[in-house]
Amino acid sequence: MKLSAILTSIAFLGSVFSPNVASYAQGRDNSYADNLILDMAQAYKQRDRRAMTALLPQLKGTTLEPWAAYWELSSRLNEASTDEIQGFLTRFTGTYQEDRLRADWLLQLGRNKDWETINREFPLYRMGDERSVRCYGLQARYNAANPPVVQLAQDIQDNWLALREADSACAGAAEQLINDKKLSPQTAWLRARVGMDNDRLRVTQQALEILHPEWAESFNQIYQNPAKYLDDKLTAVRPKTKELVTLALIRLAYIDYEAAATEMEKLRWKTQLTHEERSWVWGAIGKRAAQKLSFDAPSYFANGAFEHMHDDHLVWAARAALRTGRWAQVQQATAAMPVALREEPTWVYWHARAVLAQKPSDAARTAAMQRLQNLASTKGFYEQLALEETGKSITIPERPAPLTAQEKEAASRNPSISRALYAIKLGLRSEGTREWNYATNMHTPGGMDDRSLLAAADLACRNALWDRCINTSERTKSVIDVEQRFPTPFKSEVQARTKHINLDPAYVYGLIRQESRFITDARSGVGASGLMQVMPATAKWTAKKIGLTDFQPHQINDHVTNITIGTGYLKLVLDSLNGSIPMAAAAYNAGPNRPRVWRGQSGSPTLEGAIWAENIPFSETRDYVKKVLANTTNYAALLTGKPQSLKARLGMVGPKDANAVEQGLDLP
Repeated sequence: MKLSAILTSIAFLGSVFSPNVASYAQGRDNSYADNLILDMAQAYKQRDRRAMTALLPQLKGTTLEPWAAYWELSSRLNEASTDEIQGFLTRFTGTYQEDRLRADWLLQLGRNKDWETINREFPLYRMGDERSVRCYGLQARYNAANPPVVQLAQDIQDNWLALREADSACAGAAEQLINDKKLSPQTAWLRARVGMDNDRLRVTQQALEILHPEWAESFNQIYQNPAKYLDDKLTAVRPKTKELVTLALIRLAYIDYEAAATEMEKLRWKTQLTHEERSWVWGAIGKRAAQKLSFDAPSYFANGAFEHMHDDHLVWAARAALRTGRWAQVQQATAAMPVALREEPTWVYWHARAVLAQKPSDAARTAAMQRLQNLASTKGFYEQLALEETGKSITIPERPAPLTAQEKEAASRNPSISRALYAIKLGLRSEGTREWNYATNMHTPGGMDDRSLLAAADLACRNALWDRCINTSERTKSVIDVEQRFPTPFKSEVQARTKHINLDPAYVYGLIRQESRFITDARSGVGASGLMQVMPATAKWTAKKIGLTDFQPHQINDHVTNITIGTGYLKLVLDSLNGSIPMAAAAYNAGPNRPRVWRGQSGSPTLEGAIWAENIPFSETRDYVKKVLANTTNYAALLTGKPQSLKARLGMVGPKDANAVEQGLDLP
């Protein structure tokens, strides 16, 4: 960051810091100290411990000293003494850095099996957001005297099975309980199945190593060529290998679900495998077929019992049934879901719709409508759909009472918020964001109530930190400040551009809010840039299409240029898809050709937009489309002051007209 920019940010921030938080050591030049902390951050990234040791004393008494101290100590945590660690935790009590270092330390203590220290320190870990740390905490309790074993075993199992990737902490805890016969080996087999079902090689390997390390060779055969393994005549007579057969069938389902379905019809698997194992395999086959949008998916699911299938299978069973209009199967699949999953807005909505679609009794109809009424609000995609299902339009909620000067002052004097704001303005966005989230999390000391959250969001808005403004305001429980949750920065540019190309400004705002949270220099892991997260090749292509002959790649982070190119591309995509808002949103996220495939071929049914969106095979794109459409509807209500309909925006999605000429096939 240039010195002039640093000085500007310091002047800008001066009004929001209280003297006891933002002041530096007497006589210290602010710009000098800021350069030091940036040097310290760079040294931490490069693991330059020598540089950090030299810089740390010079940062004593500065606003971001807790970060500097954390970086320096965490980089040598395995060598630090307990007294030194405890000294840090005491000195920075109540800060994010204290909790972050304690989490790092707990992980180290777990690797060293220091259960006594973990039992002392784990209850002080406030955020509790890392499953690995939680598993070490549970294992430490198990190794203490007279633990409540049954509940601990269930907690360890739940944490392990919920992990997407391989993890030594939760696996180690599960292994100890399995060896002590406090946890069933079936848990490890289930973990292995989930890994195979999701093509997570290391997850399955780790689970098998706990059970039978000597089966590594068989597992490699299964993963590389499941069909060959299943064709081996010895497989049927090997002792205790039906679990491996199940894994092979699951692997085959991932590679070729039709081949797996054919294999499952063989008599030997009907006799060798249990009803539970066969149901699980049929769930894997059905899931893969549903992800490929096969109309055979519901029939595959019907070959098994929902009560024996995994959560992912039930979710895809419900989606496949929606896509094929089998409302009874939607109801059965959602009813079989675990309570926590069944109570998610998605499945509350579709379960109620499934009941209502089947000529229910008066009592069942009343119960379903009550569920929709309980869900209905402007909060999100399915909440909005529930609102419309109960006969209401989507309007702007009444704003809460204005914040008082005292409430605003309390937010500006919060040490963690001040430190986070300072870090973000200095260019340390990742660190500042994490500390801001900590400060506004309800589980931290002095957790914020709704009014405090509104005040913190207001502070972020006034400093144009739109991502923190939105995310903080979204934490409120009983009140909604729609102007915080749906801000409209760059309004003149957005409105001028959308009017010029005949594009709905609410749609553009809904998309920007999801893409970048209005961070002008946002950059994704794949290279997309700016407010509308435009890829370099797309920017170059679009600039040429819309007549920006002097466009240079470095201009993409200029907000005016980014809006011009992003809206231009969105308009081209929308027009190529006959104005379908959900399909265009999917195209913006996943590329323009995928939605053409997802809409189905000639002869496919025309679907409600919500059913089409729920069946998008990519989880990221599915979530993206739903959020963009919900955002758009709220922005439309805000910008127009008129009631809105999400259902109208979703419309219907079906295969293209066989006689129509496809437009926009050259879109990148």
